[in-house]
Amino acid sequence: MFWRRKSKKEADYDKEGKIPVIRASICTGEQVAGFKEEKTGKFEELMVIRGEKDRKDFMKIYGVEEREIRKEW
Repeated sequence: MFWRRKSKKEADYDKEGKIPVIRASICTGEQVAGFKEEKTGKFEELMVIRGEKDRKDFMKIYGVEEREIRKEW
């Protein structure tokens, strides 16, 4: 009853004008997933990526494919 895990369903985001990006720190290796606006370059952080499972969850939740994701340093 209390420990029921909520299913992760696909979240809506405006795909028009936004690019899925994983930003990684050169120094620490910390990774953050989010979306970057093409026109302004503004980055919206959505979740921390600690491993492969988090990256797959990000792709599932936001309906993003592996080939669409850019990696920035």
